[in-house]
Amino acid sequence: MLRIKYEEMFQEFKRVLLKKGFDEKSAEDAAFIFTQNSLAGVPSHGLNRFPRVVSYLDQGEIKPESIATCEMSAGPMERWDGHRGMGPLNAKRAMDRAIELAKQYGIGIVALGNNNHWMRGGSYGWQAADARCIGICWSNTMPNMPAWGGKDGKIGNNPIVFAIPRSNGEHVVVDCALSQFSYGKIEDCRLKGLPLPVPGGYDTAGNITTDPAEIQKTRRVLPAGYWKGSGLSIALDLIATVLTNGNSVNKIGTFGSEVGLSQVMIAINPEKFNSVELTDEIVDQILADLKTSEPLDENRPVLYPGERVAKAVKENMELGIPALEEIWEKVKAM
Repeated sequence: MLRIKYEEMFQEFKRVLLKKGFDEKSAEDAAFIFTQNSLAGVPSHGLNRFPRVVSYLDQGEIKPESIATCEMSAGPMERWDGHRGMGPLNAKRAMDRAIELAKQYGIGIVALGNNNHWMRGGSYGWQAADARCIGICWSNTMPNMPAWGGKDGKIGNNPIVFAIPRSNGEHVVVDCALSQFSYGKIEDCRLKGLPLPVPGGYDTAGNITTDPAEIQKTRRVLPAGYWKGSGLSIALDLIATVLTNGNSVNKIGTFGSEVGLSQVMIAINPEKFNSVELTDEIVDQILADLKTSEPLDENRPVLYPGERVAKAVKENMELGIPALEEIWEKVKAM
């Protein structure tokens, strides 16, 4: 495992994106998102995902010149078309707009249709929280998970994000797919030769397994919470498709690649009701109580969502970002 300095990784991503047709600002913004994801300890949506995104660019599935546009507006709600542009850039711009609307109305909703993969959904939760807003966002996906009781993939493991701001920047951010593990996490464990910590899907013999390679073969991941995750996945797909009038999980499955997704960005401004100090007091009291939990393992304290990311960012900025040598060399050779 290598350690790559933040600026070196950023510049390498930017170099490749410029060669693939992005202008200077878009290349910088996209490189920032990919580097931040690896910095936060999520290489499955940073360095490890970058070669796949470049392959989409080479195939014409992602068009560098395509930028999301607002198609309809109704007060605090807007419908945007992503024109199958760079997913993270469009998602960032959509959340920026949701935040602007929240500052005006108290809540802002941008329904972003026909967009490409947004990489790490938590990026946009942290973005909202940094703007002192509560953030809620989700995306549908290609059909990559069986509905509860089924064998074949009919629903998406549609990732959802909840973010609650704190003025010290140590936000509470939940970022999770509705499968027990995202495919990115499964791939990350396979590349590292590690089993999943708990069963995450089925093997080729039809048994529940912790073997990431077997799950990648069958593409039969377990919904988080079994029938509960299945139901939530269906509901999120319905809401996103209705609000965007875009592509459902079923329709995305006919495209051959995971493109043209439907996403929803919601920002809520608590300062319409609370002072910043009151919001901090409420959040801090709840987290303080959580921290009094007696841990199952004395060496593993109970963490609030987002706490591990904050620690990873600090460590990786000081020591360098962990990187698999084979993937880093692949990016350098692009």
